[in-house]
Amino acid sequence: MNVTGKVIWITGASSGIGEALAYALALKQAKLILSGRNLEALEQVREKCNSADVVVLPFDLSHFDASKSTVSKALQFFGSIDVLINNGGISQRSLIAETDFEVDKKLIAVDYLGTVALTKALLPHFIQRKKGHFVTVTSLMGKFGSPYRSGYCGAKHALHGFFDVLRMEHEKDNIKVTLICPGFVQTNVAINALTANGETQKSNDEATQNGMPVDVFASKMIKAIEANKFEAYIGGKEVLGIYLKRFFPKMLHYFVLESKVR
Repeated sequence: MNVTGKVIWITGASSGIGEALAYALALKQAKLILSGRNLEALEQVREKCNSADVVVLPFDLSHFDASKSTVSKALQFFGSIDVLINNGGISQRSLIAETDFEVDKKLIAVDYLGTVALTKALLPHFIQRKKGHFVTVTSLMGKFGSPYRSGYCGAKHALHGFFDVLRMEHEKDNIKVTLICPGFVQTNVAINALTANGETQKSNDEATQNGMPVDVFASKMIKAIEANKFEAYIGGKEVLGIYLKRFFPKMLHYFVLESKVR
């Protein structure tokens, strides 16, 4: 698939990976719908895209009941949608024993259920057109775990289960599914991560600061989308965790413990 001319809807588009994708896809002359909670930030991204084929549609992923009406609004912009990039979400930095259950609920609500609700609301459109592509940004944490990220890992693992099945059930409808698993990327994900009481961490971590530049990540992600990959692991040496988990799970367990990555 070539993204040029395609109608692509990006959630979490006001910053980080979503923002970088918007700029890269605008250069490839894609038609973009940018979504997130912050209208002002979305408008700033739209202006920087410098394209008449970029529009904004603010909404909150945790408002499940609004998913169908949000899809209806999205379809009014260009008449159809070719690709939905499920990128919106939040991370976490807190120990299980110290974390309020409300934090776990919020992580599942936003990272998993919000994405599922929006996907299911758009699915009939893809079925009717006999084509469509769901691209969901999960994480390497959707493939293996790490301390301080229990609720986040749980939600990301759940996304893999859901979208693997969606791919199987709707291959007959020519609907594609790509799962993107980032490693450490230079975004505000750690700064905005939830702590034990639900407040944001408000500080970065060394691993994120030294991660892959977000524009480099966006370029690699677009190539994975165009190649219709089932899964793409994009990052540095942390990607090795995928293979350690598969073949040497105990080695991964002790490696993660000893690394003390926050």
